[in-house]
Amino acid sequence: MAAIKNIILDFGDVLINLDKPATARAMIEYGFQEITPSLDALFKDYEKGLIGSSQFLDEVALRFPQANRDYLTKAWNAILLDFPEHRLQFLEKLANEKEYQLFLLSNTNDLHIECVKQQMGMERFNRFKNAFDVFYLSYEMGMRKPDAEIFEFVLDENKLIAEETFFVDDVEENTNAAAQLGIQVWNLQVGQEDITQLKSRLHHA
Repeated sequence: MAAIKNIILDFGDVLINLDKPATARAMIEYGFQEITPSLDALFKDYEKGLIGSSQFLDEVALRFPQANRDYLTKAWNAILLDFPEHRLQFLEKLANEKEYQLFLLSNTNDLHIECVKQQMGMERFNRFKNAFDVFYLSYEMGMRKPDAEIFEFVLDENKLIAEETFFVDDVEENTNAAAQLGIQVWNLQVGQEDITQLKSRLHHA
């Protein structure tokens, strides 16, 4: 096996804790029952930055006319929990060792990132961002995981060799897509494993 030189990390539920069903719970009183194909397409377009936040909220408001925009924004951001300090310190230590190139690759959107900045505070957010050589957010790239193009873009733009690259994500669909390109992967099991175990996983890669 090739020696690992590059590490690509997901954000949600790998570094920051999420409550993934929170938005659905918050919207039940306004008639939410399930993610329909049209809502799913809307969420993906927003994650790809194909529409901006105000248009996104307009589209959601059309589907849930009883909910005001402020509530819709809070419900959308309800999935975002804390970013534990031990994970941030682990990330900074990894960056300071300079043994690997570090990349963030997150499916996210403008409202979530603005909320994360507020919740973390800009000082902590900048500590987080500065730990990475490159900080990739789907809505700034026009692409999202698990599409092969987003992984190919990261490899090509940074001249990375897939076999020397290790990708961590909690969503199996995403790690499977990366593995098909030859990238080594860890599908992190939320609640059972922690990113701070990364070194031991690398030694098994």
